[in-house]
Amino acid sequence: MKVLIDKLYTHNYLSREELLTLLNSMTENDKEFLINKAHETRMKHYGDKVFMRGLIEFTNYCKRNCMYCGIRAANKYADRYRLTIEEILEACEEGYNLGYRTFVLQGGEDDYYGDDLIVMIVEKIKQKYPDCAVTLSIGERSCKSYEKYFKAGADRYLMRHETASEELYKRLHPGMTLENRKKCLRELKDIGYQVGAGFMVGLPNQTNEDYVNDLMFLKELEPHMVGIGPFIPHKDTPLKGEHGGTVETTIIMLALVRLLLPNVLLPATTALGSIDPIGREKGIKAGANVVMPNLSPLSVRKKYALYDGKICTGDEAAECRMCIEGRIKRAGFSVDMSRGDNTAWSRSS
Repeated sequence: MKVLIDKLYTHNYLSREELLTLLNSMTENDKEFLINKAHETRMKHYGDKVFMRGLIEFTNYCKRNCMYCGIRAANKYADRYRLTIEEILEACEEGYNLGYRTFVLQGGEDDYYGDDLIVMIVEKIKQKYPDCAVTLSIGERSCKSYEKYFKAGADRYLMRHETASEELYKRLHPGMTLENRKKCLRELKDIGYQVGAGFMVGLPNQTNEDYVNDLMFLKELEPHMVGIGPFIPHKDTPLKGEHGGTVETTIIMLALVRLLLPNVLLPATTALGSIDPIGREKGIKAGANVVMPNLSPLSVRKKYALYDGKICTGDEAAECRMCIEGRIKRAGFSVDMSRGDNTAWSRSS
């Protein structure tokens, strides 16, 4: 296994068969070796920097019915909200004053925020904070819509593919197709965004073959960012009784992605911190180099509940920043508040 890990470290590639062999046969020593190699790779490309992004969860309305998600359209218990433009700008101002230079606008697939409104929000943020990056995470839209947002100044777009296995995707996403998801990601990349894909770990009936499908798709797409987090059940969804994903498997996937895509921006997610008190620190030590503290108004934090047990829903933005900064430093890394672009990307490319 160490020969395979060394090969991955050196060439940033393994075949489908080799990846499956690795996942099926790794010992604890092999896992430790893998994590060390992932850490070496991130240090080579980004040093000890961990980039901070300010997350603004601006709507929990969603027209989709993804089986695992707490804000799915069919969840009649969800306490719905939408932030106004003014509230979004206030969150940006607070974040800017705290040093953030990237704002991540995340929401459900909410048609209330049509193209004109999204363009207006992006333009207002970029006019007021021209030195900041704006990231959108608002799901599947048309290529023309994506072009409008990019023209307005949006720099990045996050949209996890969730799983690259056709059957598993179909079971979890009623009325949606993996083919369209992939099409959207490719369009976003062609337009010029820094694109984020990614997948969940520990979904019901997910296998090592499924993880290999995810890893091979990511290698083919070569996104600038990859979000990987454990599946955590939500009490008001069809998957409420299922077991969640583990820290250990999530960490292995983070390390493998770091080795496959050495330049990638790789978050240590809130979900990882929600299932283990030091989950994010473990992720950072395995190659992750981004964290996204919450800038959403306190009044809505608990309402953006994709899964149960989400941490940091009661922290003020300043508290949140200081807490995570302390954690990053204690783990032996440094905080970087800059835009933190992917080292292989430029807007003109």
